[in-house]
Order: sequence, then structure tokens, then C-alpha cells
Amino acid sequence: MVNRRHIRIKVMQSIYAVLQSKSDNLPKEEKFLLFNIKKATDLYILQLLLMVEIRNLALEHIEIKKKKYLATDEDKNPNLRFINNEVIQLISDSPEIKEFISKSKLIDWKDNREYVRILLDEMMESDIYRDYLNSEKAGFFEDRSFVIDLFKNIVAPNEKLFDYYESLNLSWVDDYPLVNTTILKVLKQLEKGQYISLKQLEVKQDDEEFLVDLFRKAILHQQEFTSEIDEKTPNWDTERIADMDMILIKMALTEFLYFPSIPTKVTINEYIEIAKDYSTRKSSYFINGVLDKLLKDYNKTGRLNKIGRGLL
Repeated sequence: MVNRRHIRIKVMQSIYAVLQSKSDNLPKEEKFLLFNIKKATDLYILQLLLMVEIRNLALEHIEIKKKKYLATDEDKNPNLRFINNEVIQLISDSPEIKEFISKSKLIDWKDNREYVRILLDEMMESDIYRDYLNSEKAGFFEDRSFVIDLFKNIVAPNEKLFDYYESLNLSWVDDYPLVNTTILKVLKQLEKGQYISLKQLEVKQDDEEFLVDLFRKAILHQQEFTSEIDEKTPNWDTERIADMDMILIKMALTEFLYFPSIPTKVTINEYIEIAKDYSTRKSSYFINGVLDKLLKDYNKTGRLNKIGRGLL
């Protein structure tokens, strides 16, 4: 499921894009933001279908070998354990995935066989694959264990595949870790006869509202927050503060003042962690210092309106 940190990152990126483009069409930008965060489901399905296509290509190779003029006994009677893998078949037969594909414009791995071949070759040369084919134990749980290893050790870490996704959709760079973690979780929990679902990456109604409200209010209060930040950074020219730092501070201030159910400690910790990944080396310390000063002011002047857990 899409988490709040991922939502904050998407909002941060959209605010940056709006400020850089100087766009004032907020409804259009909000619509694009919602579209963008839901595109993670596309990546989720593509990663799952990739393993189906690896299986399909492996089957094609087996059929070709059978037709060789001097086919060996191994060619004529191949090990079909991977071809008959129950988990991959559950992915292939998933009604939700089939319905999604019928309504969307996903790329077809049949038209992008280069990446399927790369992963198939790597799989066939791996100890994971050899051990799986030669294991005396067979059944759903062994199939599931192999698919988890295949995804974790061969599919997810492949740099060429990552670069390809980045070329298709730049926002997938941030979605990739979330999607891969979700897939591993889903595979580990999958039971015999249970189809893969798409619910894991759906954006819940309250999360969608949080996303839109955070984006809109952070944009609308830009000038107000800039003045307040100036007061707390007298030794800094505003233009010298990294753009991303300013955005993160303003998003945190938005949560302080306009999201009463979110504890201030949660807000501060979230933006410090985001800063570590998306801004400069010392940004987390700078952001923490500015937020601490402004939070003390808000408390003194009674501007905070936190409820429940938000008081902690």
C-alpha cells in the first residue's frame, strides 16, 4: 500500500515542478499529481508480468531445442519445473491483472524481449535456478520460494531494467523500491490457488485527500512561509537556501498548521529523512533547526491546533 512518506515525496516533486514552471493552474497540477502517484500500479504489474514472460521465453527455447535435428535426450525430455511453476501461473491467470491490462496501455514485454532475454540468461546461469530444478522437494511452497529468490536476486536488482523503466517514466525511479518491496511482501504471503491482487498499491481515499490538501495548502501559503523562514534564518540569504530545503520546510509547516491529527514529531522526522535522500548532505540538520525554531514560536503564539496524538 502507498505510504505517507511516498505521498510526501510525490507532493515535494510536484511542488518543485510547479515552482520551476511558474504554473498557476492548480487544478491541472493536482490532476497530474493524482495520475502520477497511481502510475506505480503500472510498474507493479510490469514487474510481475516480467516473470511470466521469462517463463514464456524459456518455454520457447525448450520447444526449439526439441526440434533440433540432433536433439539430445535432455532436449527431448526437458525439466519443466520452471515452466509449470504454480506461482507464475497464478500471476498469469490473475483476473485483476487481466482486467487492468485490457483497460490500460501498458508496454508488452513481447515487444521488449531484450530485457526478458537478459534476465532469462542470468537466471539460467544462477545457482538459484539449478538448485530449484534439481531439488527433490516439489510443490507450491518450493515454487513460491524460487519465485521470491528469482525476483529478489535477479529481477529487482537489474540495472539495465531499472534504466529502462527510468526512460519510460521518470517518476518510477522513486516508485521502484516501494513496488519491489510490495511485490516481495505479496509473494511471501501468497497461498496456493490465490490470485495476485492489485489492492496493495491502491491509494486510499484518506491518503488521496491528504495528498491533494498537502499540495494545495503548501502552494497557497508559499509567500507566508517564506517570510517566516526569513525571520528564523537572518544569516542566510533566502536565495542561498537550496530549493528542495525550502520546499520541505514549507511542507512541514503546512502539516504543523493545517493537519491537526499529524503529530509534530512525525512531521519533523519524515522531512528530515526525505531530506537525507533528496537534498544536500547537511540539509537534514538545517531543516531540523529551522523547524525547531518555528515550532517553538507556533507553540508560544497558540497557532498550533493539534488534536489527539498530535499533541505528543
